[in-house]
Amino acid sequence: MDKLQAMQTFVRVVEAGSFSAVAKESGGTQSGVSKQVAALEHELGAKLLARTTRSLALTEEGERYFEQARRLVAEIAEAEAALDSGHQQLKGWLRVAASVGFGRLKLMPLVQSFLAEHPGVKIDLKLSDGFIDLVERGIDVAARIGDLADSSLVARRVGQSTREVLAHRDYVRRLPKGVESPRLPEDLLNHNCIVYTGTRMHSAWRFVAGPGAPEPVGTERRVAVSGDLQTDSSEVVRAAVLAGMGVCYTPTWLFDDEIARGEVVRLMPDWSIPSPIHMVSPQERRYSAKVRAFVDHVAAAFETGD
Repeated sequence: MDKLQAMQTFVRVVEAGSFSAVAKESGGTQSGVSKQVAALEHELGAKLLARTTRSLALTEEGERYFEQARRLVAEIAEAEAALDSGHQQLKGWLRVAASVGFGRLKLMPLVQSFLAEHPGVKIDLKLSDGFIDLVERGIDVAARIGDLADSSLVARRVGQSTREVLAHRDYVRRLPKGVESPRLPEDLLNHNCIVYTGTRMHSAWRFVAGPGAPEPVGTERRVAVSGDLQTDSSEVVRAAVLAGMGVCYTPTWLFDDEIARGEVVRLMPDWSIPSPIHMVSPQERRYSAKVRAFVDHVAAAFETGD
């Protein structure tokens, strides 16, 4: 068995969704394609595909193997293209991960412009507000905001994010008599706080005094906030704020357009937390031309403010 060819066939079967589609592509037979995948399963000692009369589905082992196999097949194709043309051309899949809000609002426009510049590349964009193990999920590069806990990753700082207290202007207008817009961290005890549970802070919000604060610059304050809504989704936080349900403590980029229009207001601009934005990759992807090109693209956009 030609193991590489079998891996390539397996990857194409998963991407195409059927043996017959791959057989048509290659000019072979459906049974021949099926035999290649079966031989690969025998070699690995694991069932990769669950077959029915109407569909194919990856098994749990197949999901793990597919991500790694697809990456390896793409890298080989990339290396062969460089030899054929005399220089390296970007082609194949690039798997990118980010949080939902950042991916939708900040990364998607850059994905679009990157694909326009590199028509041979395809991007698999995975968005999740939960932790993603890059190696386990076969991710090539991910955007992460805040201090990095995993030192084994190859990281490049591409920008900075600022977390501030924000609210919709309608929430501020509807404040009951005797309750004022918060100016100090302790003032938040009188407000309905929308708590994002996807960070270590949760409901214990940490602030750092800026130049306009009544405390010396760099002074840290923490306040335990509460409210009638908490969520692990940045999109839910965004929706709740736009509905005027309360105040949030979130990166300002989540509401850039609304802040510019005056719909969402910055309530405590002198109390905030700056957080670095990194693009990170597993060690084995540090030499990938696609990864380097994509990170350069993101960094250049953030530097120019795009």
